[in-house]
Amino acid sequence: MNTLTMTAALDGIPVEMQPTRESLQVVITGHVDHGKSTVIGRLLADTGSLPEGKLQQLKNYCERNAKPFEYAFLLDALKDERAQGITIDSARVFFRTARRQYIIIDAPGHIEFLKNMVTGASRADAALVVIDAKEGIQENSRRHGYLLSMLGIRQVVVLVNKMDLVDYQQSVFDDVVREYSEFLDQVNIQPRHFVPVAAHPGDNIAQPSSRLPWYDGPTVLAALDELQAQAPAADAALRMPVQAVYKFTELDDTRRIIAGTIESGTLAVGDEVVFYPSGKKTTIASIEAFNRPLPERAAAGEAMGFTMKDQVYVARGEIATRADQPAPHVTTRLKASIFWLGKTPLLKTTEYKLKLGTARVPVRVSSIERVIDASHLDPIAGHDRVERHQVAECVLDLTRPLAFDVADDLAATGRFVLVDGYEIAGGGIVRAALPDPQTAVREQVLRRNVRWDHSRVSESRRAERYSQRAVLLIVTGHQSTDRKGLAREIEARLFEDGRFVYFLGMGNLVHGVDADLESRHEARPEHLRRMGEVAHILLDAGLIVIAAAAGLTAAEVESIRTAITHDSVATVWLGDRTGSDLVPDLHLPDDDSTDRPSRVKALLQQHGVIYRAS
Repeated sequence: MNTLTMTAALDGIPVEMQPTRESLQVVITGHVDHGKSTVIGRLLADTGSLPEGKLQQLKNYCERNAKPFEYAFLLDALKDERAQGITIDSARVFFRTARRQYIIIDAPGHIEFLKNMVTGASRADAALVVIDAKEGIQENSRRHGYLLSMLGIRQVVVLVNKMDLVDYQQSVFDDVVREYSEFLDQVNIQPRHFVPVAAHPGDNIAQPSSRLPWYDGPTVLAALDELQAQAPAADAALRMPVQAVYKFTELDDTRRIIAGTIESGTLAVGDEVVFYPSGKKTTIASIEAFNRPLPERAAAGEAMGFTMKDQVYVARGEIATRADQPAPHVTTRLKASIFWLGKTPLLKTTEYKLKLGTARVPVRVSSIERVIDASHLDPIAGHDRVERHQVAECVLDLTRPLAFDVADDLAATGRFVLVDGYEIAGGGIVRAALPDPQTAVREQVLRRNVRWDHSRVSESRRAERYSQRAVLLIVTGHQSTDRKGLAREIEARLFEDGRFVYFLGMGNLVHGVDADLESRHEARPEHLRRMGEVAHILLDAGLIVIAAAAGLTAAEVESIRTAITHDSVATVWLGDRTGSDLVPDLHLPDDDSTDRPSRVKALLQQHGVIYRAS
């Protein structure tokens, strides 16, 4: 007899339940009290998927507590869920038929827990939508249908449940079929089947019911067995969001292990991989495993780690890809469809956090292009906000570049959630990547990084040897300020402290690598790009680089950041800040009489550039 297993939606499949044959993931949705949990309970009972004695145990529990037995209790195992009579958490349930194993993702239907469905439905190959024959189609029935469409789930079976409460009348069933089919057609879903069922007595769950002689379609189990599993994600391009980087120091273990879960594709020893958004390239030296022989390859769905031949610096949030496969998009602007669930409206004036894969990036809504009511599909006048349970087509501006795919191409790296404060407030899919002001520079940098010739001395080894992290410190301010003088003071102070530091004079650039530029004013963007490229080489050598430049804007600093890496630039503004849109890491006013080099040194210590005080 098979074992019933329920886990939180984001947990891994237990070892004993990992599929040994074809597996199909099905999300089950429906309005509150329409009978989802009862349907699942019957599926478990009728397929012999319950632990020995489980059914009788629950029946005895109900008898002792003077409660009528409900198959939903097989699912609602938590005590508070039994008390409330609603499913609060998203869970996964496993059972088998003669054809294959099923993973049923229970997505709550109660409006307060609708946000859990974003997580549950995003992992599904198909969906069961449960509608109460007596109550009929409700707002959540429509919202769930829209969300399934938005998430790209096209295999849908609709169960018209509780037919026993309407005396198994075909006319009631036909009314639901007509009305819901019209709605789903508008969101590009054509259901595979509408199945009339009475889950509590078991009509049409596993066996055809004599009480529904007018229906000649499949049972629920037969309808499930007709569905097709998605093509293995291993056939797609490699996408492995970097979860963490582990380094070991004992017993002269110098490995740096890049860890994460492969969302799609395969990875093998010897493969060339590129990390995005940085564009850094390396080769897989080994695939790591705990307490077992090291594998030669890994595939979609596996949590794994690997070591690199060239020790490049990568951080959580980047996506590992194969160099011989299509690259993800990298930009700070994207077009998205958003399903808003927040308690307060989605506003253009509020900063949110976008979570995609393992990346976490601050984001604002640049424009709201279209808003519709998800339950009635009516367009809503005014595009200044998105209210709860509305769907919007929006343009998002990120504070730093993000690697992602368009959802229609690769779902796992094309779906995201938006966080407002500490709560998930919305879910969305990427519709398109949009160019941003740094697109041209970024494309050149990505080409450079992919072809970069790595030293045998890694960035981390230099940092350990020098007790410092490489950084470009830019001293800027209005033309009248002594930026160059302060930059030289800082260099001298850090050098006396034993730091590996270099003052990058702008004159050296202007009369050297910039000698071919005729007009300094018109060529300023190219001058700054070249400054970033020169600084990039010095940073690769592990140095603290100090430069001075007049009146840098926020966009110009972002261009320099793009040419290097986002976290390797720090800015100091000297003097009056009027007329500047740059928010510096440190502001030194004209009337500041403190030891300025010491304040800059403190800034570098706060940013982890200088590892120990000296």
